[in-house]
Amino acid sequence: MEKKSYNISDHLRFIIPSVIGIFLFMTPVSTGEGMTIPIAVLADWIQEVLAGQLSAIMMIIIVLTAVLTVIARIKGSDAFAKTPFFQELFYKSTFWTVTRVVAAVFAVMVFFRLGPEAIHSADTGQLLLGDLLHVLFAVFLFAGLFLPLLMNYGLLDLFGTLMTKIMRPLFKLPGRSSIDSLASWIGDGTIGVLMTSKQYEEGYYTKREAAVIGTTFSVVSITFTLVVISEVGLGHMFVPFYLTVILAGFIAALIMPRIPPLSRKPDTYVTEGASGIKEEIPEGYNSFTFGYKKALDRSGKETSVYKFFKEGGQNILDMWMGVAPIVMAFGLVALMIAEYTPLFSWLGLPFIPLLELMQVPYAQAASETMLIGFADMFLPAIIGATIEAEITRFIIGALSVTQLIYMSEVGGLLLGSKVPVSFKDLFFIFLIRTIITLPIITLIAHIIF
Repeated sequence: MEKKSYNISDHLRFIIPSVIGIFLFMTPVSTGEGMTIPIAVLADWIQEVLAGQLSAIMMIIIVLTAVLTVIARIKGSDAFAKTPFFQELFYKSTFWTVTRVVAAVFAVMVFFRLGPEAIHSADTGQLLLGDLLHVLFAVFLFAGLFLPLLMNYGLLDLFGTLMTKIMRPLFKLPGRSSIDSLASWIGDGTIGVLMTSKQYEEGYYTKREAAVIGTTFSVVSITFTLVVISEVGLGHMFVPFYLTVILAGFIAALIMPRIPPLSRKPDTYVTEGASGIKEEIPEGYNSFTFGYKKALDRSGKETSVYKFFKEGGQNILDMWMGVAPIVMAFGLVALMIAEYTPLFSWLGLPFIPLLELMQVPYAQAASETMLIGFADMFLPAIIGATIEAEITRFIIGALSVTQLIYMSEVGGLLLGSKVPVSFKDLFFIFLIRTIITLPIITLIAHIIF
């Protein structure tokens, strides 16, 4: 391969945005309460500035989302056709349209305290609209805006090439799958699923590889992890919390591809004649220099400040309007079930002896959060937030982040994508991940506390 020459501005276009992105998203900074990351500091600041208005702002966002989704549904697939971003954001299936309408009705009832108290009590609706959604608003605002620094300027391309020699022996996957994982980690689990599905359809991954990547490497982003740790009141412990999540997730990723149901998926391609990915490094390069070349080529495509802010703004709207209604609808229903029925107590019963054996304080209260995360990732943190013991809240938060398969987000998207997994597969994967990661997280929690 002929080597291309680059000038100093080409190098700086990759280095400067990447360094700023690493600083904002990955660099621990010390605050009065402990260690966190700059994005979280900005999120806390905006929450303080807008403290009195955030409930109203989130209600308006959820109602506006529902109205525009209904309009798009009535107009049909041509709605918002001139702007593909808005078409994708608002033209949804009947199920998601109904979900958004229900979320809007709930948000109005909670904000104005209308209807049954079960909907707008301090332990249900007010907890969501007056607490969790405030955190979502603030974290998504800054994370969404600055996400292109990590996604678009070559950092993922460099990592993908460097990771080739690690992904094959450890996880039985091609090196480029690390990019799906990094995109999830930095952006959102749904980004990882969409990338995996697209590459599977184009013949880059086998059925087994696509199933493993979609269910094991569509990891929870730094953004969502921040929301979870803030919700359980341990924001000052973000760094040890995130390291715990990474270690537990890494061990689960080693085990999951080697056991059913994932190990039984066939190593065949969805398209006839597909040959997968050529991972050879061209002559004259090593993995770093080739990865760096790909990073420079990628960053060279980014020449517009307007495009940067446009994409950041789209990320923010996508997160606010895509996630907030789901959290409001699923979250409120689940909170009402948890508060007014014994369902989650029954589902958690098998976990009580296990938690007691591992000396987890408030084992019975903690057991109710063990399986609720299958519906939505935030529910364990919301329900577990009232438990007095910090160690228990730490375990609940970390477990909810490592379970990965949430039907309101990654799970639902996997079922709707071409990735070859069924609802039964997803439930078993969720259960196995819980059983693998719970003892690891509990052991680390006992060391920390």
